[in-house]
Amino acid sequence: MAIAKAERLMNLALCLLGTRRPLSKRELRDSIEAYVEASGPGRGAGGSDDSFNRMFERDKDDLRELGLVIETVESLDGEIGYLARRDSNRLPPITLDAEEAAALGLAAKVWQQARLAGAASGALQKLRAAGLLEDVDPFEAHGALEPRIPVHEAAFEPLMLACRDRRPVAFDYRKANAARPETRHVEPWALECWRGHWYLAGFDRDRGAERVFRLSRITGKVRSRGAAFTAPVPDVVTVRETVASWAGEIADRTARIRLRSGAGYPLRAKAGAVRELGDGWDELEIPYGHGLDAWLVEFGPDVVVLEPAELRADVVDRLRAVAKG
Repeated sequence: MAIAKAERLMNLALCLLGTRRPLSKRELRDSIEAYVEASGPGRGAGGSDDSFNRMFERDKDDLRELGLVIETVESLDGEIGYLARRDSNRLPPITLDAEEAAALGLAAKVWQQARLAGAASGALQKLRAAGLLEDVDPFEAHGALEPRIPVHEAAFEPLMLACRDRRPVAFDYRKANAARPETRHVEPWALECWRGHWYLAGFDRDRGAERVFRLSRITGKVRSRGAAFTAPVPDVVTVRETVASWAGEIADRTARIRLRSGAGYPLRAKAGAVRELGDGWDELEIPYGHGLDAWLVEFGPDVVVLEPAELRADVVDRLRAVAKG
């Protein structure tokens, strides 16, 4: 939502909530600067203007969609007025049991390095001030391990906002087998953290299909695009399932690789068998699925594929593409 519109809606909501009697369109227009400007030059605050009427009706509908209860009242002389009674727009009392309070504390502590950290901390302070949360550490109280969601990528914040606002973006993206990044135009749907890395799922306009992007491969700034989405947003966005299939998590075969000693710990964690070869190398058997070649390329000279032959060929082709770049 544009800042000007958000400010206009906020001012209208405050006027409707702050009045004790219904306010007419004329009174609301005289009270809100944006409506005065919408009347156009030379018309004045009291003039009649079609653009104001259209703007006011849209704003009123938007506030109602956001949950504000706006009443329409007709006075004795037939004039229509509007107001939002506080008792009709008051949230019910919030009650939290011990498990719910601990869950809120956990959620606030998870976001230590992201934009949400300040908002989460402020929300907890308000809940404590209202007596809904005890001032205790949920991890000490419940004996849980304290998790962290790392957010080091500069692209995280603009992409998070773009997902929220349903705003298309453009960014330069370097694939695992490419030497140089290329510009991608994306309608962002959802962000998700998997195995310590952040991924964006969305509709790739250039390819006309759903794609998943790893944030650490985005270079430069994320640029916003004003146009609306061209593809429907699915009800369920399967980011983890897509990334898992690329990483070989969904596998029906086994690959045999040589791995340098002391390297490739994520590969070792997936291995079904490990055998020392000597001379600083080990042999591993790992699940083989779609996308394993792209993952192996990331380990560079520390990995040599032994079999199957098609996986070895795919990895060699990717490495050659990088070397030519």
